[in-house]
Amino acid sequence: MADPSVYSYPSPLEGYEGLPALPEEKAEDGKSYKNPQTGILSKSYERFPEPLDNGIRGAFDIHIYYFQKNANQKKFARELWERIRREFPELRIYRFWEEPIGPHPVAMFEVNLFTPAQFGAFIPWLVIHRGPLSALVHPNTIDVATGEHQDEYRDHTQRATWLGNPIALDLGMFHEFRRKKLAEAEEKKKVLVTDLKKE
Repeated sequence: MADPSVYSYPSPLEGYEGLPALPEEKAEDGKSYKNPQTGILSKSYERFPEPLDNGIRGAFDIHIYYFQKNANQKKFARELWERIRREFPELRIYRFWEEPIGPHPVAMFEVNLFTPAQFGAFIPWLVIHRGPLSALVHPNTIDVATGEHQDEYRDHTQRATWLGNPIALDLGMFHEFRRKKLAEAEEKKKVLVTDLKKE
C-alpha cells in the first residue's frame, strides 16, 4: 500500500469553521452523541464529492478476485458474476476474466458504481454475498477542470478499501503511466516555449 505520509490532506473541517461547539449530550442509546440537526442532508447522498468521477467512468471500481486454479472459487466467482448481473442490471459489469490482467495478479471481474445510492446498495450486499472472494473497492479521481484522471496509483493504494484479504497488485504500470504523463507535459511545455519565442 502507499505511504499516507507522502500525501497532503485538507482539514476535514474546511467549510465548517467558526461554528458553535458540539453538544456533549448523549443520544437515547446512552453511548453515541446527539448531533445538531440542520434539516438538510449532505449533498453526498446524491452526488459523490469531488474529485470522484461523477461522469462516464464512474466514481468507484470494484474488482472481485478469485484464484483461477481453484475450481471451487472459480465456480463461485462465475455464479456471483451472474447473480450481480441479474440483481443489479443497472450497474456496469465487465468480462469475467479467467487469467490475470493489468495490475491484477489473479483472475477477476469488475463492477462500476456511478451514484451514492448504487454504492450504498451494492457494497453492503457484496459484504454478505462475496463468499470466499476478496474485493478491491477503489475510487476514480479526476482533475475537475480537465476531467483527466488524477492519480490511479493513489486510487489503487492509499485511497482503496478491501473486502476480505488484500491481494498485492502489480503497481509498476501506474508508475510507467505517470512517467509518460510527465514526459508528455514536459514536451507540451517545450512546444509552448518555442511558440512563445517565435512571437
